[in-house]
Amino acid sequence: MKFTYYGHSCFAVETGGKTLLFDPFITPNALAKSIDVDMVPADFILLTHGHADHVADAVRIATRTGATVIANFEVATWIGKQGITAVHAMNHGGSCGFDFGRVKYVNAIHTSSLPDGSYGGQPGGFVVTAKDEGSFYFAGDTALTFDMKLIAEEFTLRFAVLPVGNNFTMGAEDAAKAADFIGCDEIVGVHYDTFPPIRIDHEAAKAVFSKAGKRLHLLKIGETHVF
Repeated sequence: MKFTYYGHSCFAVETGGKTLLFDPFITPNALAKSIDVDMVPADFILLTHGHADHVADAVRIATRTGATVIANFEVATWIGKQGITAVHAMNHGGSCGFDFGRVKYVNAIHTSSLPDGSYGGQPGGFVVTAKDEGSFYFAGDTALTFDMKLIAEEFTLRFAVLPVGNNFTMGAEDAAKAADFIGCDEIVGVHYDTFPPIRIDHEAAKAVFSKAGKRLHLLKIGETHVF
């Protein structure tokens, strides 16, 4: 699986001949100014919740690419009202098959509202199981929760994507515990450095994971990694 980081919590995973783009927040992110949003590919766009720093470029990219947007019911409905017709709504505990494999929408502890202030439903995360390449987990914005242990019972993960910025989500210490809960040693950190409250010491965060026997990847914006 080829992983490309676009900054904040936005990344793409190429699997099964499809590009899955998660939580696109590129044009408002000063740290991602090197990324041309109109060149970002997507066959599917997966949104964990409705906050602007996770959905800002979703409509723009979906309009250009024709990507199917996958999100909870409230976010999917809002996306549809923006003129996007290829929308698939999900809710917690549900799973569905797509061209590239299967997606399960799982719990997250956070808040959610949409850019216009309307209700965004309950936030979540995704476990994606590709047809031939295994599974990965994107926690979305969340606190540490024992629900993560259920993921380890059901899935063997190649890698996981966890927030590490603290203040609004887990910090490095709780994210390292989350990595243990989900039984995964290869972790990509997201949701850090974009705003002053979530700036982190990269080496200190990596040391926390190393002490726990895990590897924390803090990719540069635009960087790719193959899992």
